[in-house]
Parts: sequence; C-alpha cells; structure tokens
Amino acid sequence: MPRLICASADLVNGGMGVRFVVTRHGKEEPAFVIRYGDKPRAYLNRCAHVPVELDWQPGQFFDFSGVYLICTMHGALYAPESGRCVGGRCDRKGLLPLTVEERDGQILLVEENGKGV
Repeated sequence: MPRLICASADLVNGGMGVRFVVTRHGKEEPAFVIRYGDKPRAYLNRCAHVPVELDWQPGQFFDFSGVYLICTMHGALYAPESGRCVGGRCDRKGLLPLTVEERDGQILLVEENGKGV
C-alpha cells in the first residue's frame, strides 16, 4: 500500500522540497520529493559523488535559478526531472529515484526497498 509523504499543495514547481525517510536493505535512508514540470519527483537524499545529503537548508534542493538540483557540498548539478548529473563532480552518476505518485491531493511513495509499499 502506498505511503503518504505530503499534501500535493506542499510542493511548488522549483520550490521547497519535502524530506522523508525510506527503508532500503533494512536501513533507514534520507529521501526527498520536489515538484518539477508539474510532477512530483523523489530521490534518495544522497549526492552521487560522496554520500552526503544535498540540501543546503532543510528542503532547499534547487539552485538559486530553480532549474537544477544542487549538492551543497560539491556544487554538483542534477536534472530534477531525471536525477541525471549535468555538471560537477558526480562523474555522470545520477541520483537514485524513488517511485511516487500524486493522487487525490496527496503525494504517495509507491515503492520502497525495491518493492511496492
């Protein structure tokens, strides 16, 4: 069964994200969801270069332009629609996506730990 992350209204295109936790391989890991291109997108909150959290302030995942996700430590840039590395020290590795959907005014986590929740 899908797990509630937040209300749809909590996410604005290119705006603040919502942090949450997922369980992967028996371990809790930080994750986040943002809205970009009118769709919710969720990823593990882990830079592809070094496993540090991306946000420079809780929920601040976008660069100042609101176009790219940015790692606060390295300045690596990621495409918000895919998590693909577009610049910096991420060596063309991307963010690990999580499956979410928007339904009835809510953002739901559909897949956790490699299987449906």
